[in-house]
Amino acid sequence: MILVIDVSNTNTVIGVFDGEVLVANWRLSTLSSRTSDETGILIRSFFHHADIPVIEIEAVIISSVVPNVMYSLTNGIRKYFRREALIVRSGMKTGINLRMENPKEMGTDRIVNLVSAYERYGGPAIVIDYSTATTFDVISENGVFLTGITAPGLQVCAEALYQKAANLPKFEIVAPESIITKTTIESMQAGLVISHIGETIYMIECIREEVGLPELKVIATGGLAKIIDDQEEIFDVFDPVLALHGLRLIYEKNKNRRQGESKCF
Repeated sequence: MILVIDVSNTNTVIGVFDGEVLVANWRLSTLSSRTSDETGILIRSFFHHADIPVIEIEAVIISSVVPNVMYSLTNGIRKYFRREALIVRSGMKTGINLRMENPKEMGTDRIVNLVSAYERYGGPAIVIDYSTATTFDVISENGVFLTGITAPGLQVCAEALYQKAANLPKFEIVAPESIITKTTIESMQAGLVISHIGETIYMIECIREEVGLPELKVIATGGLAKIIDDQEEIFDVFDPVLALHGLRLIYEKNKNRRQGESKCF
C-alpha cells in the first residue's frame, strides 16, 4: 500500500492505494498552523476509522503548492508512519513533455493532474481543475503540454463579492434554479455560477480552435466541478480523484528515488 497526499491552497486530499486500487480517500482543510504531531495523529486517525493498518503503508508521496505546511506534514509522516515521503518536484519522471520557457514554474498539482489524465484517459485533452484557481491545461496525443490557462476559482470570486461589498452577504456556492432571481443570495449565486459555466464553455471552444484540435476531450476534476456541469453536458470525464491517481503513477515512475525509509514501528 502507498499513501498519497495532494496539498492545495484550500484543501488537502489524502488517498491510500492497494496496488492500483484506491481503497480510501479523505479531504481536510489545508492549515499551516497544524503542528507535526497534530498532522500525523490526524492522518493516523483516518486509518483507524477506515480499519487500515498503518504498518501496511510501504511508501508516501506528496504533491504540494503550499510550502509553509510541508515541514509539519513531512515530519508528521516521518514520526507517525516511519516513512520518508517522496516529494513531487521538477526533474522527476512524469512522462509529460513540458514545453515551457521555464518548466519549474508549472505547479506540481497541475503536473499530477496531467499525468493522471494522459495515462488514464489519453490525449489530446483539456484538463480542468476547479480548485482555489480554475486551471485549463492541454496535453497532446503524444503527451506534450500545449498550453495552460489560470483563472480565479469559484470560491475566490465568491469571497471577493462579500468581502469587497459591504452590503452583500456570504452565500452557498450552488446553481440557482433559474436565472430569473428574486433574492440577493439567488442573484449572487446566478452571477457566480452561470458566469463560470459560460467561462468554461467559451474557454473550451477557444482552446479547441487555437490548438486546431476540435475533438479535444474534456476531463474535469476538483470539488466544485459538479456545480459547473450538473447536467453532464460539458465534460467528457469527471474524475474527483484524478490527482490521487496521478500521484500513484508518478510514484511508480520514481519509486527508486526513495531514500532513508524506516520500517520500525
